[in-house]
Amino acid sequence: MAAGATMYSFTITLADVDRGVYEDLSLRVARHPSETDAFMVTRVLAYCLEYEEGIAFTEGVAATDQPAVLVRDLTGALVAWIEVGAPDAARLHSGSMQAGRVAVYTHRDPAKVAAPWAGQRIHRAADITLYSFDPGFVESAAAAIERRNTMTLSITERRLYLELNGATLESEVHERRVV
Repeated sequence: MAAGATMYSFTITLADVDRGVYEDLSLRVARHPSETDAFMVTRVLAYCLEYEEGIAFTEGVAATDQPAVLVRDLTGALVAWIEVGAPDAARLHSGSMQAGRVAVYTHRDPAKVAAPWAGQRIHRAADITLYSFDPGFVESAAAAIERRNTMTLSITERRLYLELNGATLESEVHERRVV
């Protein structure tokens, strides 16, 4: 846990119909002082949307050589490198060299996030996917965050249905390739 981090708990009922993933999750999430609520919500959503055996949060913004979320197989090999926010091209290049799959989840305008990557050297850039949500969705979810959170997340045909502490929200999961 990062020094000065605030702990949040999430009790999540996840129903990802698209991938056939149905889980009850209990997460403790450390929010670094420099991390916004929107970034933390995006991190939790990325974790849920990528959920599989071996998934874990890293130290987030405090980790300089790791993504926000990663997936390891049973041997400990890095399977997926999952960034949150607006990582630079060098981080994507490094992640793509280390993991079989790289994804980015952002709460920002995806065109502005991807613009600095144009013309940059990124290993297997065509295989990297940038995910975003409808404008205002993450901010509305962030406004509903408390220290202890109850969340139901359903995903069907890349549409999210989120109930968070009594607030009901929905969004498309937008997808674009880095190149």
